[in-house]
Amino acid sequence: MMNLVAYGSDSESDDGATKVAGAEDAFAISNLPAAKRARTTGPATTVDAAPDVLAEDIMNLTSLVTRPSDTQMNVNIPYADMIVPVAGPANPFTDRNKLPNQNAIAGHVEEHAMSDHAFRAQHMSHVVLGYSHNPSQDPTAPSFVGDAGRAAENGGTTVDVMRASHASRKELKRKRGKKGDLEVVEGEGAYVGPWGVWQGDDIREDAPDQEEVDAMEAEDSALVESGLADPESVRLGKLKPKKGFFGSEKTQFHGKNLTDYQGRSYMHPPLGEAPQLAAEAGSQECFIPKTCIHTWTGHQGGVSVVRSFPHSGHLLLSGGMDTKIKLWDIYREGNLLRSFMGHTKAVKDVTFTNDGRKFLSCGYDRQMKLWDTETGQCLKAFSNGKTPYVVRFHPDDDKQHIFLAGMSDKKIIQYDINTGEITQEYDQHLGPVNTITFVDDNRRFVTTSDDKTIRAWEFDIPVVIKYIAEPHMHSMPAVTLHPNKKYFAAQSLDNQILVYNTDNFRQNRRKRFAGHGVAGYAAQIGFSPDGRWISSGDSGGYVIFWDWKTGRIKSRLQAHSKVVIAHEWLPHETSKVVTASWDGLIKLWD
Repeated sequence: MMNLVAYGSDSESDDGATKVAGAEDAFAISNLPAAKRARTTGPATTVDAAPDVLAEDIMNLTSLVTRPSDTQMNVNIPYADMIVPVAGPANPFTDRNKLPNQNAIAGHVEEHAMSDHAFRAQHMSHVVLGYSHNPSQDPTAPSFVGDAGRAAENGGTTVDVMRASHASRKELKRKRGKKGDLEVVEGEGAYVGPWGVWQGDDIREDAPDQEEVDAMEAEDSALVESGLADPESVRLGKLKPKKGFFGSEKTQFHGKNLTDYQGRSYMHPPLGEAPQLAAEAGSQECFIPKTCIHTWTGHQGGVSVVRSFPHSGHLLLSGGMDTKIKLWDIYREGNLLRSFMGHTKAVKDVTFTNDGRKFLSCGYDRQMKLWDTETGQCLKAFSNGKTPYVVRFHPDDDKQHIFLAGMSDKKIIQYDINTGEITQEYDQHLGPVNTITFVDDNRRFVTTSDDKTIRAWEFDIPVVIKYIAEPHMHSMPAVTLHPNKKYFAAQSLDNQILVYNTDNFRQNRRKRFAGHGVAGYAAQIGFSPDGRWISSGDSGGYVIFWDWKTGRIKSRLQAHSKVVIAHEWLPHETSKVVTASWDGLIKLWD
């Protein structure tokens, strides 16, 4: 608040001192022009460091002049100034400045209630017919919004109550051909009775020409030569298998002999060349590999997955984008042993049974095929019409006839190999399923999906027992179990590896591995057999190795020219790692 202080009209009296005119300017310097005045050193003049900036004398003010720092008004305001109208632009939101139809600050607003059914009916009418009712209550507004002419033509009816006329329905009805004349047996106008064809049906009554017959015979002969069909079935006219479906698979053995001098096939571990295969996996101390000692070349496209033979690891199975699956030797000569051809599109995943006698493959052709590892024969094929992204056998020895498949339609399908039927469906994910990992002595399994969640399930019970979803989580397209079975590591697409406990499925926040780039790639994670090192591929062709305890990067290995999508530690070696890349190469490092 400012205090009003009134001042009287008495002015200070003159001090009575008179000054002699011109006493201070004896040489008339003040009359000289400004440019010709000489600089003189007269008596010192007083300089006001803070002059008064007010326009009027503060002792004789006639108007109110205040500053933000003032606490007093040094003038008595006249009554005439107090009743002066407020200056400035007019307020546009007062009643006198409103628009004629304005009832709110922004314009005209009407309250209108409409049910969901009525709204959908009007919306569909506007989309299909081009018009809809105008909900405005303004009497001057038009009745319809959109095509007023069509609205008048249809009487303003909405699309949900419109019905086609009897004449239009009759016009659209399918018409059957004429029955024909009873007197005519063959030719044009012959009697066909109630078996007359419908108009528009394309019925081919003529037999195939000679060119088509020759083409079919050539296909049959090629089928016999390739071994996919016997001559007897072709002679009897049985249908040949379609390419990519069960029955059209082929295999090729690339070695010299199927068995050695003792009658053992390549399924037997080469204990003579590698005696360490008899030891327990993970019993030796592991080190980080440094140099490439062997390269396998055979895939015409990128390699998408590699799997080592169970327990011994003396064979390597690879699936490629050239639709082929290949089996490689590791310890004897490092050659290609067998090729499996049956998929028509890129192979996505392969997995062995516990004994390695069979393996399962899946591809983007929506097929899952069960193969015999030794003979190369395709035993069975499974498909539900969707693309499988991951397949896993149940790890228990008494459940080797059961496998799970993560599909592109957000489901995990459980198959029984003996019957070939689907025995269970786990349907809770909101995106394609990427990984399936068994934990807790194989009583439970964990799945990840493109919906950026982790879900845990009890086996054979399609109910989620643990649901992990955070706003900062990314999709996790690769998951690997630690050798001690207490943790599983998940490859997150924000360029880090997260670790979770297998007992309560909580994240272990003390273990986090970063420093690699995998955004957009499902790069597989690997653990050394002793669990000391954790490794991952990189989009730049590197393999990164971290210390499991400290989380620090120990090595960056330039392995390939393109992304390292998969790699495997050999279970009985101290420092050997197999890497696979989209450049089509598979390398062995030591």
